[in-house]
Amino acid sequence: EKMICEQLSISRTPLREALKVLASEGLLELLPNRGARVSRLTAAEVDEMFPVMGALEGLAGEIACQRISDDGIDEIRALHYQMAAHHKRREFSEYFCLNQQIHENIMAATGNATLAIMYASLAARIRMARYRANFSQSRWDQAMAEHDEILSALTERDGPRLTRVLSAHLKNTCETVKKVIFNAEAEEAP
Repeated sequence: EKMICEQLSISRTPLREALKVLASEGLLELLPNRGARVSRLTAAEVDEMFPVMGALEGLAGEIACQRISDDGIDEIRALHYQMAAHHKRREFSEYFCLNQQIHENIMAATGNATLAIMYASLAARIRMARYRANFSQSRWDQAMAEHDEILSALTERDGPRLTRVLSAHLKNTCETVKKVIFNAEAEEAP
């Protein structure tokens, strides 16, 4: 606590309140007399969260195809090509940031504040899991191909197709995340 307070030039009270908020959102675990740590998702939580996220993104895809402007598509296309360049150069962190921006732009194109709030809350919980899923080269390549399909469906304003592609994209990510969690748990087991 002391180090964080010094770095942020704040007292302990606002830091503790912020930690409580992060814990209430499932992003941190508060450990009595030991501090806090970033929450880890279990395979069961992944099984619960990813289908919901897939449904939210699928709904967003359907609505976005109806509402997105040509400029909005152009912006997503530009992000996609930047992301593809980072994929080709194997620059994972840059790729991941652009990937998240594309998903957020599709969500924003819906103009649906309720959907955006629900998405943001769940996205925060699974962001690290999504990040770790792409450590697999084969999954990363598959995700890039899925993003090509996402852009194609969005450009054609084909809502049902975009819904299917986004849902499949999240399902594939979910399966990889569960493998990552299983492998991490196996390595930590005595």
